[in-house]
Amino acid sequence: MRTAERGTPPPRGRRPDRRPRWGFARVVGASMRPGLSPGDLLLVDYRRGPRPGDVVVARLADGTVAVKRAVEPRTTASGRAGWWLLSDDPAVGVDSRHRGPVPQDDVLAVVRARAWPRPRAVRGRRGARRTV
Repeated sequence: MRTAERGTPPPRGRRPDRRPRWGFARVVGASMRPGLSPGDLLLVDYRRGPRPGDVVVARLADGTVAVKRAVEPRTTASGRAGWWLLSDDPAVGVDSRHRGPVPQDDVLAVVRARAWPRPRAVRGRRGARRTV
């Protein structure tokens, strides 16, 4: 049997994920009010995939990294898997209504909790599917 060091894939099963599991993100704008405010520090999970209703950290088409709510899976213009991301306050910020679906690879992390101030779990909204 050849080893992975020689360029062959590892044995069956999942490859070890080299990304860190946990990290932090800070809310900058007011687009996620009233649930999240500018300055909130968020605990994020880099390895968990998003589900409808989750708050996520994503890279938008212009390169901006933003906190948004994942509403539903969509297909991008290039045919890749993606997510429709919206602000909780539709009058503030830029989201998929302006830029279209965000590719799956650009959804960087799922927010699990607000670490500061007033620590609490951040949960997805029931009925997060909204018509646009």
